[in-house]
Amino acid sequence: MSDSDYDVLKLKNQLCFPLYACSKEVIRLYRPYFSKLDLTYTQYITMMVLWEEGRINVKELGKRLYLDSGTLTPLLKILEAKGFVKRCRSSEDERLLFIEITKEGEALKKRAASMPQKLLKLINLSDDEAATLYSILYKVLDGLEK
Repeated sequence: MSDSDYDVLKLKNQLCFPLYACSKEVIRLYRPYFSKLDLTYTQYITMMVLWEEGRINVKELGKRLYLDSGTLTPLLKILEAKGFVKRCRSSEDERLLFIEITKEGEALKKRAASMPQKLLKLINLSDDEAATLYSILYKVLDGLEK
């Protein structure tokens, strides 16, 4: 085989690498903003779902965030210890665990309301470019679910 037969193995030819690197670097840039809220990025996106829903089944939360129970369980325990959420079993089916936002968690929402605009300014994209990227990334995610 010639060297050109292995071009597919070059890092610069991999779609997965810029996706990975961008994700890692964007989260690194966001970290100081999230620390002001006493949250990690994963805790922040979890709180975003709870601010939207108020109460959600843990299984559904994991599905929405693309997180498995091994990641979600300790994360929810930390958010509960901080007083932002509470875990409760379903009265109809004790196998179902729900997460519910607390008053403290709801108060955090007010402090976080300015975050999306601050974070968007850290990424050097026009509004149109950001919308296009958003659309493409969700197309990729939707394709992975099949």
